[in-house]
Amino acid sequence: MLANTLTSASPDNLGQPVNLMNVGTSLDFNVVPEGIIDQYIKWSDDEINGALSQLYAVPFERVSDFEGQLLVDVDDYNNYIIMDGPAPFYIGDLIVLTEFNPATRDTVTEMYTIEELLNEDEQNMFQTAEPIDYEYRANCTRVLRLQYPAPIGLISTRLASAHVYEKYFMAEASPSQSEYGKWQRDSARAEINNILNGVTILHGAVRIGNRFVSPYLKTPYRHLGNKGPNVMESAS
Repeated sequence: MLANTLTSASPDNLGQPVNLMNVGTSLDFNVVPEGIIDQYIKWSDDEINGALSQLYAVPFERVSDFEGQLLVDVDDYNNYIIMDGPAPFYIGDLIVLTEFNPATRDTVTEMYTIEELLNEDEQNMFQTAEPIDYEYRANCTRVLRLQYPAPIGLISTRLASAHVYEKYFMAEASPSQSEYGKWQRDSARAEINNILNGVTILHGAVRIGNRFVSPYLKTPYRHLGNKGPNVMESAS
């Protein structure tokens, strides 16, 4: 990190702090291309899918893990989404607005991405990246959040961030593998081992039964609280 800081993260104006790394598309020494980030995320997802394909149908799909209701209508006078209570929303979350009209029996459903949180304490007021053209009424509109089953997103983030950190920081130092990257990978694979051994159950994921009937799988599926041989060793 020190080598990268002294070369590509030097400030234009001395005395002013700068970001050591950014993600984007501009041509700058400090910017990691978005395509590189996407590629590392894809490789991380492939590693997760390969490890968990013996227990779950892969690739994993997003499931609804939170549902709430609008507090205020979304119309020409209000283009923000305000929930009726505290909510676990974050920037980048994928949400679905669904309005059911009891008079006409019609349903309107649209998908949006959260761009900005306007109430960070309760996280229940936010603006979407896409403009909302339809007027949603508060008394008949549901708000759903779609995410991959926990902790799949966390595992993928840990694996991808470890690779990005070591490629763009530790590549200029020796050794090229850092303790931080090793800790991230070990933490991610510990979560995978918890899933393989039945300690963590993926909510909403489709489970398969090949683990129980195939004569070629010699190690048994372990239930909650039992230690078993299903362990994904760290490659670091």
